[in-house]
Amino acid sequence: MEGELQRVVGENLRRHRLRLGLSQEAFAERLGVHRTYMGGVERGERNLTLKTVEKLAETIDVSPIELLSRPVSEDRGSRTSSSSS
Repeated sequence: MEGELQRVVGENLRRHRLRLGLSQEAFAERLGVHRTYMGGVERGERNLTLKTVEKLAETIDVSPIELLSRPVSEDRGSRTSSSSS
């Protein structure tokens, strides 16, 4: 799916933001980006470079792979849905 990885990164960043209890604006400030840019990233509308993914991951203290990967629980749900079709 085109843009799927962008959506995954956005969902993962949103999940980490909520875990940290931060508003989108506070999270954007922490990451050193504008809040409208952060909104676009969370919605999967921004095409990030690998360098940017590395910087974002480092800032929130996670591995870049964690931002690029679906959470394990979602992977299992996807496989189950696909195999029952």
